[in-house]
Amino acid sequence: MKYRPGWQRGLIELRQSFTNPAELTSHFLWPVLMLVALFFLRYRDFGSTGLLLGALALPSILGMNAAMGMVSMSQLLTADRADGTLLRAKAIPNGMVCYLIGKVVSVAGGLIVDLAILLIPGLIIVDGIALGSAHWFTLVCVLLLGLVATLPIGAVLGSLLTTARSQGLIQLPMLALIAISGIFYPITALPGWLQFIGQLTPIYWMGLGMRSALLPSEAVVVEVGESWRHLETAAVLGVWAVAGLLLAPVVLRRMARRESGSKVAERREQALRRVA
Repeated sequence: MKYRPGWQRGLIELRQSFTNPAELTSHFLWPVLMLVALFFLRYRDFGSTGLLLGALALPSILGMNAAMGMVSMSQLLTADRADGTLLRAKAIPNGMVCYLIGKVVSVAGGLIVDLAILLIPGLIIVDGIALGSAHWFTLVCVLLLGLVATLPIGAVLGSLLTTARSQGLIQLPMLALIAISGIFYPITALPGWLQFIGQLTPIYWMGLGMRSALLPSEAVVVEVGESWRHLETAAVLGVWAVAGLLLAPVVLRRMARRESGSKVAERREQALRRVA
């Protein structure tokens, strides 16, 4: 298979992330902090709905973490562009596509492990979570489709930036989109125009899909149209996935064509001057 090196590269990077002390700490730190928050929310009621705040928070935290994979992808691509990794990749046949596949595999694998670290203890801590086999199937499908839909977008965004210092240009808008996506509270509480914008993003549909997988059926009353909209979730995430997978390799190849050894050296020199 001509794209097999990309898959192998991703698995190697994923394995290395669990042998590096700094990266290993990052895998556990955020899930542990979220579990502490869930512990204190586990018995609090959400208004007069009869639902527990901890049960509502768990799928929301999972959805937010999965959505932040776009930022992680963007940061990694920007770093690889700065140190010349992308420049070397473009010299290999199918190098840019294999590079993209490798990053999707490594980032998605790391996110899935992080979510498992959060989800498994969270199911023990929090009451009111649905655990049927159909719910698990929905959760896995939404997670995998959501990652395929969002990670290539992160690659496209990262290809537009030349330095790690410019990552704030992505992080701030991303946090704003997460805020209006219904991840932390029902999107129906927002003005109509914000609801429209939120539903254009894959973040909203990832959160909706995870809530449909983990929450009891009566929780649907707080959603748009009082429906989990499974078909719409699959369709929107599918469109984003296809668009991202088609667009990302093209953008990466065009960006790589503008890269040169002199540009990489110039960025290194600028970084050294800032440190000095």
